[in-house]
Amino acid sequence: MENHKRQILKYAAAKRVAQAALLLTLAALTAVIIFVLIRGLPHINMQLLFGNYGKEPSIKPALVGTLYLILIAISVAAPIGIGSAIFLTEYTNSKSRIIRIIRIATETLAGIPSIVYGIFGYLVFVVALGFRYSLIGGGITLAIMILPVIVRSTEESLLAVPRSLREGSFALGSSKVRTIFSVVLPCAASGIVTSLILAIGRVMSESAVLILTIGMVVNKMPEGIFSPGTSLALNVYYFGSHGYPEQAAATGVVLLILVVSINILATVLGKVFGKGELANG
Repeated sequence: MENHKRQILKYAAAKRVAQAALLLTLAALTAVIIFVLIRGLPHINMQLLFGNYGKEPSIKPALVGTLYLILIAISVAAPIGIGSAIFLTEYTNSKSRIIRIIRIATETLAGIPSIVYGIFGYLVFVVALGFRYSLIGGGITLAIMILPVIVRSTEESLLAVPRSLREGSFALGSSKVRTIFSVVLPCAASGIVTSLILAIGRVMSESAVLILTIGMVVNKMPEGIFSPGTSLALNVYYFGSHGYPEQAAATGVVLLILVVSINILATVLGKVFGKGELANG
């Protein structure tokens, strides 16, 4: 009886500690958001958002540069990442040593600090390939950085598809390729789309990689993907270190709103695709 009471007290204490940790995390997150909003919202205006960079700073070049980076990174990483996940899941033996090594390597790449990717991008794209500081070099480097995340997330989504659906498709005479594209991928669509949207959010918020690859030209519009540029995350750093604290806070608000919107969109699309899968099932 005493042991039972001790166990109850231990579980109750563990529950209180977990609740305290949750409240502390929420309080820290709320404090950061409120601080950024209070400092930044009063300084958001049309000049900052859409004006030309002159006497007053503008984030218009950063908005265009961020869009370029997203398009480049997703265009490169999405086909490679999804294709790799399909191969690892559908065409290989998951228990083989080579596949285990590939998965370990993928997880290791996902945990490498972003500045290491930045050094790689600088040495390969800026120096070796002669791209110099450019959006294309930064975008491809970001694609390499988000590639492990897309591979692992897509692989988990594909593995979550019941084996019985594949076997039923084969029993009806469908080929391997048709089964993958007609049965497996539609069922895993919610997880794949969510991983891509979250990868976009990481591209938007990344700065260490871009400092070494795109040149951080904040005062003029990029002429194309082979020209230097900037991003919203880099603008926060630049404004904060060059005597524009109000504009840095305002840019932080814009970036925060966009990242939160991306996460909400990922959640909504996940639910929409999930309902579609249930309806088709």
